[in-house]
Amino acid sequence: MRADEPHPDVQQILAAVEAADTQPLAKYGDADVAREVSARMRADADGPDLASVENRTVPGPDGDIEIRIYSPETEGPVPTVAYFHGGGWVIGDLESHDLVCRHLARESGCVVVATHYRRAPEHPYPAAFEDSYAVLEWVAANADAVGGDGRLAVAGDSAGGNLAAAATLRARDEDGPDIDYQLLVYPSVTQTTDWESREQNKEGYYLTEPDMEWFGESYFHTADDDDPYAHPLHADSHADLPPATVITAGFDPIRDEGIAYAETLEDAGVAVEHHHYPEMIHGFYTMLAGQANLAAGHDAIEKSAADLRAAFEL
Repeated sequence: MRADEPHPDVQQILAAVEAADTQPLAKYGDADVAREVSARMRADADGPDLASVENRTVPGPDGDIEIRIYSPETEGPVPTVAYFHGGGWVIGDLESHDLVCRHLARESGCVVVATHYRRAPEHPYPAAFEDSYAVLEWVAANADAVGGDGRLAVAGDSAGGNLAAAATLRARDEDGPDIDYQLLVYPSVTQTTDWESREQNKEGYYLTEPDMEWFGESYFHTADDDDPYAHPLHADSHADLPPATVITAGFDPIRDEGIAYAETLEDAGVAVEHHHYPEMIHGFYTMLAGQANLAAGHDAIEKSAADLRAAFEL
């Protein structure tokens, strides 16, 4: 599950992070400061060209929600992917995941709709989940407004993987939007900590134990331990969910819960494509430019896109 050591390119990234002394973000004790520090670490890159990239707002449970629509250079309506960004429910935004969404739209041939949900600690659970589900409902009801053909997938990385998995469960439970596929990139699906990977990778591999504790306390302090929309791994049933791609990384503290979720889905009869990267760290899926430009990140995007194309027969 884990290589002897991270990939050499990952080691260079980790050395740069250590030299910058920006981790853990929890040490700042202030979400706004952590967001500023995180934003300064982003690569300055435009990403691939698309037919269009449009910002707009849609109605939400507590005011308008900002979304960004990435339209590929394809003819006619195409499937839509509702993408929820990672960042521990505390950091991350439309800009932090702009490159990912551009690459995913280009490679998959799908419209990608990214959501800027409310973040903790200002807005604890279920704010991010409610916003994400509201956007999912809007996209399902307004496919033509984004160039979609009515077919729908959900996707997300880390905290966004949590939101995507939870939205899929709720859609099944409430006879909500008809979701055809779920793409879960190193998803956070439980707040239990008794995982081998949590101990193996708790420091020195980008996502640290102090940050995981801070993120969890900031967002989940209002959630019940058995709430499946907060902790998707603990749902009573995972049957009748759409096919899934699950991506995990060897040096990721939440590796094992992602693997457990893939196995749980399979045990419930859900078709799963599981792509595991033994030499990678948490966050590698978004490391697509600048010094943090990982071939494995591009490969994971390509595999994600290929799985979406296969699911939609594109």
